[in-house]
Amino acid sequence: MMDQDFGSVGNGQKRPIENTCHQTKPLFRSWFQLLLLLCVVVFVLCYALSNSSVSWQTHFALQKHYKWPFNDKNKVYMPSHQVHPKHRHILNEIQTTTEPSTVQPVKTQYHQAYPRNYNFIMDNKEVCKQNPFLVLMVPVAPNNVAARDAIRKTWGKESLVQGEVVITLFMLGLSEGADVDKLQQENVQYHDLIQSDFMDTYLNLTIKTMVIMDWLATRCPAAAYAMKVDSDMFLNIDNLVIMLQKPNIPKTNYLTGMVMTNRPVVRSKDSKWYVSEELYPDPEYPTYTLGMGYVFSNDLPEKFVEVSKSIKPFNIEDAYIGMCMKKLGFTPTSPPDPSQFQAYNSKYNRCEFSKVITFILGPPQELVDYWTDLKKPGPPC
Repeated sequence: MMDQDFGSVGNGQKRPIENTCHQTKPLFRSWFQLLLLLCVVVFVLCYALSNSSVSWQTHFALQKHYKWPFNDKNKVYMPSHQVHPKHRHILNEIQTTTEPSTVQPVKTQYHQAYPRNYNFIMDNKEVCKQNPFLVLMVPVAPNNVAARDAIRKTWGKESLVQGEVVITLFMLGLSEGADVDKLQQENVQYHDLIQSDFMDTYLNLTIKTMVIMDWLATRCPAAAYAMKVDSDMFLNIDNLVIMLQKPNIPKTNYLTGMVMTNRPVVRSKDSKWYVSEELYPDPEYPTYTLGMGYVFSNDLPEKFVEVSKSIKPFNIEDAYIGMCMKKLGFTPTSPPDPSQFQAYNSKYNRCEFSKVITFILGPPQELVDYWTDLKKPGPPC
């Protein structure tokens, strides 16, 4: 009989090599069967996913393409970088009355203050069918009904001034605790509220101003002039229209108000007007008009929106508009009579208030009282 080959085992004993081969073949077949079964399971899962309403491939492609979260039909969502941190938690509580939306491509997002990153959720674009000469845009907090009512009783109620059509509108953002139903009722009554889906905070005033510019550019391009005017302002609307009617007032590329030149950037972190070097590296702002109330030809809003794509935002809104002007190659112009654009006044004087265009006031009732006195019969001086 032929000798048989042996392989060694760890304990010094020998075992036939051919027996080892016979034991390995069943083990190989078991692994092969397990691998085949796994392939079948993976194939079934892939087939099931491909028949779902949105496959994982499609989901990945949509997220890569749109860069924006899908909207729940009853809620407003925004990227977290556009929201003041302490207000992020209220986004899911904000209810809207818009129809369920489908996924739409979102335009390129340039930066936080680029206004077309945002959407109007309350609008009154039909008011510009009146072909106004002047549009007064008032940024105001959603909850500040008292300021809006005071303006409606005073300079905001004037719709025909010196023979020119004037309209007054209020720009609102989103705010914690705002009563959505009451805002809608207020708008039904007055038709003068515009609301966008940015958070209405002090740090977002530049966003609010740029959204105003976007509204003017897209909803009211035919108006001759516009004014951004704060809600705590006394505005002598007659004097303003008289100024704009002067033949030497430019009709394009015109911005005027209380002109600020060579203003240093505030670097103290304790200041309300603090701006870091990261946001604005230069030590001084370009020439700008004080944000309490500035007037501009209505060709500028579209130009501001376009040029803002290339201007890094910071939280001093009036200086940011000054940056837009500088980038466009324009400079704010002093008004024909600079003394008409005043900031503060120590006390009310009927004669003085009859000559100015702007004054900063205190509580809304102050505006009502001063306006009532100014409009009473008899010469003011």
